[in-house]
Amino acid sequence: MCHHPDVTEGMCLYASEIFRLQETFAFVPPSALEYSLNVSAQAVARMVRRMKAAGLVEHVRYKGVRLTPEGRAAALPCIRRHRLAEVFLVDVMGFGWDEVHDLADRFVHGVDEVLEARLAEMTNHPTRCPHGEPIPTPEGELPLLNDERLLAVEVGRRVRVSRVRTHDRDILRYLGALGLRPGVEMSIEGRAPFDGPVRLRYDGNREVVLGQAVAAVLWVEPLA
Repeated sequence: MCHHPDVTEGMCLYASEIFRLQETFAFVPPSALEYSLNVSAQAVARMVRRMKAAGLVEHVRYKGVRLTPEGRAAALPCIRRHRLAEVFLVDVMGFGWDEVHDLADRFVHGVDEVLEARLAEMTNHPTRCPHGEPIPTPEGELPLLNDERLLAVEVGRRVRVSRVRTHDRDILRYLGALGLRPGVEMSIEGRAPFDGPVRLRYDGNREVVLGQAVAAVLWVEPLA
């Protein structure tokens, strides 16, 4: 249940995804929403019109959309409940981190402030979801993260995995099997030219080579 009475569950879902994608795009193109939400171009166009009429997004033709301050205020409570639900599904119910994104979308329908508070209590008031994304506070504050894309870090640096920024179940399952989750420390051993694969060392002397598509979802923070 969205905290804003004039904002529907569908608007909350779109606002949350626009918020996430704005870390990559200044204006989120409709195609990015189609892909990440697995919906049609027509569905995105209809929702964007509704959200623009409600004052939640700014839409610039040929560029895309971005949240207004009202849209951000609507998105953060939805993001909080979704990420709390993901922690609950993984830590309490035992689901895999590759399973919980879509499950959490269904789980949070009807969740109000009372249930939200109990979710937070049962999961020991987490500050990150299983994928490392920060969880907004009940007051709508979101901590700033000092991280960046793995692909932007030069060879030779030591880093810690901060976030895994994808909903793709196959990629999450693959990274989980490799043990590459938030909190893992690693060094960047090499990178092939012309957008080639990245070679990482972690967990002692374990090495792995990741293609660009997988490496692109890893965000890392520097180690001293």
